[in-house]
Amino acid sequence: MPQNLQQTRPGIGTTALVFMIIAASAPLTVLAGGVPTNFAVAGILGVPLGYLAIGLIILLFTVGYVAMSRSISNAGAFYAYITEGLGNRQGIAAAILALVSYNLMQCGLYGLFGFSLAAFLSTLFGIHISWWVAALLGWVCVGLLGVASIDLSAKILGLLVALEFLVVIIVSALALTEPPEGISSQTIEPQDFFTTGIGVLLAFSIAAFMGFESGAIYSEEVKDRKRTVARATYIAVTLIALFYAGTAWAFAMGVGPSAIIAQAQEYGPDLVFVWLAERSPALAHTANALFITSLFAALLAFHNAAARYFFSLGRSRVLPGLLGRASTSGSPLYGSALQTVLALLVLLIFAVLGQNSEHGELYPVLTLFTWFTNAAAFGLVFLLTITSVAVICWFAHNPADHSLWVRLIAPGVSALALAVVAFLILWNFDIMIGSQDGSPLVYVMPAVIMGSGVLGLAWGHYLKHRRPDVYQAIRHLDHQESTDPGSQPS
Repeated sequence: MPQNLQQTRPGIGTTALVFMIIAASAPLTVLAGGVPTNFAVAGILGVPLGYLAIGLIILLFTVGYVAMSRSISNAGAFYAYITEGLGNRQGIAAAILALVSYNLMQCGLYGLFGFSLAAFLSTLFGIHISWWVAALLGWVCVGLLGVASIDLSAKILGLLVALEFLVVIIVSALALTEPPEGISSQTIEPQDFFTTGIGVLLAFSIAAFMGFESGAIYSEEVKDRKRTVARATYIAVTLIALFYAGTAWAFAMGVGPSAIIAQAQEYGPDLVFVWLAERSPALAHTANALFITSLFAALLAFHNAAARYFFSLGRSRVLPGLLGRASTSGSPLYGSALQTVLALLVLLIFAVLGQNSEHGELYPVLTLFTWFTNAAAFGLVFLLTITSVAVICWFAHNPADHSLWVRLIAPGVSALALAVVAFLILWNFDIMIGSQDGSPLVYVMPAVIMGSGVLGLAWGHYLKHRRPDVYQAIRHLDHQESTDPGSQPS
């Protein structure tokens, strides 16, 4: 019988899972990096409405996604759902594409984490270390937590996310205390959103939600398979959308609607810290420190997601079976170890390539972080689109007592909307990676994502004809249903 994760109680509860989902989207990182970047690059005031629009699309996706999760409990969510809805080969292709996307996202975050931690230590304590040394410090911690009990990761992520929320709320409150132009409805009016730049805005805004789908990845490790994932996903997506929209509006009021775009273009991600330093240097330093822990929380969240995909593929023997083994703590032992090794290789390669780079200290941010995370965002949005289609196909054969809204309308609208967002990311990819000179990376990075899917299809074809026993068993091995809603797998 295939091995499952978290085979001992009590499992993850709804609150803990909400924090784990939100950790991947990194609230403070969105405020410090995403909000100013959206204002600067899109050049329009409707950033808060951008978060609400993407949130609505994600909620539509979530309707069918979580309904299907009540029947399918698997550590490789996209893999299992697309396998069940569209077939084994398509599921394998989705799994390889998801693996590449999650690993790119996780590895790319080390670039920003290493740069930010090194800069923080230098500024505050006079300790000068290279970005890659700082990144390796985070790498060690993530690697150790990755093989520990998921309960420990949940507690750490819960604490870090709670602190992030606290700081973001304080920043928003400060912004609304003395707004230079008063409090207004600017930035949340339709004409501020439906204008030139909306495509770029939506392409960038989707990044704030990356990781929301990870709730289903922990479906084998939750207390109640029939309810926990659904509740946590709905709560997390709603909180993320409303919180980010409210935060973006409040910060724009604090800077001033007439000045926010120009200042965002001048200071970039430093705008929040520059603005805070003018009001409270102590709070600015605190926010900076929590910005780093926010990145660490996202690193750990995406590490856990990638490790569980390795586990799921190893358990079904699509990849070497060794990856399908869990540790005594119930975590994916070899999947976690492999992700850790891959991250180390990427860090070492970029550490060598970055020597004497013309980008100077910003090298890991402008290359590793920017290239990898934007490519990963495209990959994950593309997967969301395909998963919406798979949900429709699965419900066509397994309607049960679900309404037409759940089976067709919500996933159908989300599929179309997500396809548009995926196209917008590709269309604006040169802007997203900061390429102004026709860099081949504009084509190479998306090609890596799509190429991984093609490779997955080819591997599925090979398994079908050369290892038919593995191929035929995939759907059964990866469809881990529980008849008792509160039971844990045995």
